[in-house]
Amino acid sequence: MSQESVLQLQAATREKIRTFNSLRARELQPGEFWDAVVVTAVDESQREAYELQLRDKVDRRELPLGLHYEVFSDPPGSKIGNGGSTLYALQQLEDIYGKALCRMRVILIHAGGLSQRLPSASALGKIFTAVPLGDPLYQMLELKLALYVDFPSHMKPGVLVTCADDIELYSTGDDESVRFDKPGFTALAHPSSLSVGTTHGVFVFHSNEESTDSEVENVSCLRFLHKPSIEKMRDSGAVRKSQSGCLSLSDTEFVYTDSTYYVDFDTAKSLLGLLKELGPLDCEVDAYGDFLQALGPRATIDYTSNTANVTKEESSLVAVRRKIFHLLKGTPLNVVLLNNSKFYHIGTTSEYLFHLAEDAALRTELGLLSSAFSVDANESSGCCVMYSVLDPGCSVGAGSVVEYSRLGAGASVGRGSIVSSCWVGAGLSVPEGVFMHSLCVNYKNQTRFVTVVFGIEDNLKRGVDAPAYMEELKLFGFSLAECLSHWGLKREVLRFSGDASGCSLWNACLFPVCPDQRSSFSLSLEMLQAALSGSTFAVPKDTTLMSMHESLTCKNLEEMLKFRKGLHEDITQRKPDNHS
Repeated sequence: MSQESVLQLQAATREKIRTFNSLRARELQPGEFWDAVVVTAVDESQREAYELQLRDKVDRRELPLGLHYEVFSDPPGSKIGNGGSTLYALQQLEDIYGKALCRMRVILIHAGGLSQRLPSASALGKIFTAVPLGDPLYQMLELKLALYVDFPSHMKPGVLVTCADDIELYSTGDDESVRFDKPGFTALAHPSSLSVGTTHGVFVFHSNEESTDSEVENVSCLRFLHKPSIEKMRDSGAVRKSQSGCLSLSDTEFVYTDSTYYVDFDTAKSLLGLLKELGPLDCEVDAYGDFLQALGPRATIDYTSNTANVTKEESSLVAVRRKIFHLLKGTPLNVVLLNNSKFYHIGTTSEYLFHLAEDAALRTELGLLSSAFSVDANESSGCCVMYSVLDPGCSVGAGSVVEYSRLGAGASVGRGSIVSSCWVGAGLSVPEGVFMHSLCVNYKNQTRFVTVVFGIEDNLKRGVDAPAYMEELKLFGFSLAECLSHWGLKREVLRFSGDASGCSLWNACLFPVCPDQRSSFSLSLEMLQAALSGSTFAVPKDTTLMSMHESLTCKNLEEMLKFRKGLHEDITQRKPDNHS
């Protein structure tokens, strides 16, 4: 990326953030911003958590006021994917707003899911993950709204569909803008390497369309490929040759990959008709793969029977895809090429650590801070501390993130670790490369605490068929059976919560239930230290052990948010630059 492109991207991003900051806490007039901001949730429990946090944010005047904030839950039963969530959200919007919906500009943010690859977001949601920026402190919700702040004024009534865990930065020329004013679908596209294309959606255009030096181009798409092989990209004519210009890539060959898309109101209405025709969904529909692959003049029905990228294949999936294909076939797919743009994904512990604590490019583009809304006398560089109180003598290692936590005097965090929602006692040391997160739970009608601990690289989703195969599950790089031996626990007494069809780190009941947050943290830390050092630490007799999965099913939201409120009050009072 040329230095000029970097500076343009940085300036454009800072300007969007400045614009959004001027809207926070302001009562907006219709047409000034989105008419409705919709966040999706996977179930009623998650919807309740999101609504509670949204209400708090509006009460604290952290968001623009005078517009509708909605949270819609997927229906109970089968997983329906983000495509299913899109259809049900449209249905709920129509139920609430009726005919007024045809005049509304709506942003729909997909935030449902368990967040198993970033468990610090599991209880309260990815869209409410803190970002080290702004005062009041940003969460992903504010960042998404800031980065899209220019969209509503260049958009006809319709819906912008996006995800909670990605960030798109882009710049436009002085006389250019991103416009959503055409019928059908309009998707944003980013220049990406061919390897990135294999894990995203890829657009195919006419090969004779020469790329200009413009930062923004509007083109018509022939076909959309979902997570194609490099060979498929070449065969389909998706691979482009780099010209000198403002492209944000150094590769000689590239493809345009997907991120966010807009659906005009008439097309949204036809999607609503599709939901009525399909009836209750019992399979996962992808808002990208299943909708966009049906679009463009070269779309073929072949993709409907390809289930390679599906997590759980249901017998009805192919039939549902075929109905979607026939309904959407012939609908235009317009693409806005953002030639000077970047796409960041923050959905895993590794991505989260890298982008918030180490990534110099993103830090400069967004103006990220090492210490944001915190009492932190150390102000260590190379790490990220957010919404936390660190007593004197604390240290946080390079590449680590501490959020929503209290650290007692002299406590330390090793390199490359995440400490989230924890109360760390004075003098305690968190090792490097670990994830520690405390949850408040309701246990036998009492308020209790559980601190889960994993290695940053541990795969929480990987399952084995039965406890007999637990050797294959790796915790902190050791077999689960080996860890149990260090804690004086017999393999046969280890319980796996929930659906008995699979045993994973996610549902392994390993973590002590404790009466308070501090003892919960120190007990889990002692277990971690024993496993890492090869020593023995006997879990106290008759201690109840819970899994991450089980902790979420009985989470106590009010207490978790009360802890954050206490931090907020403490930081506001103790920050030297805060005179409010």
